[in-house]
Amino acid sequence: MADTTMKVDSETRDRFAAVAAARGQSVRAYLAELAKEEENQIKLSRATAVFREIIARPGLAEAFDEAFPDDALGRQSTTGRAA
Repeated sequence: MADTTMKVDSETRDRFAAVAAARGQSVRAYLAELAKEEENQIKLSRATAVFREIIARPGLAEAFDEAFPDDALGRQSTTGRAA
């Protein structure tokens, strides 16, 4: 992978360096990890939005209860289960 140069102001550079040092990383490794984490957050946000859209559909809870009667809300036994 080829290296590249990014221009940031000295305050931002110093902040990245301080955070990386506190984590025991180089700035390069910290920024690579940060990029991956941010990509994952974007994917998680998209998945959350889709999940919320799906569970908001009318009749979904009833269809689930019908398909999985032993797991229906309000009918689950909590005996012997950790809280």
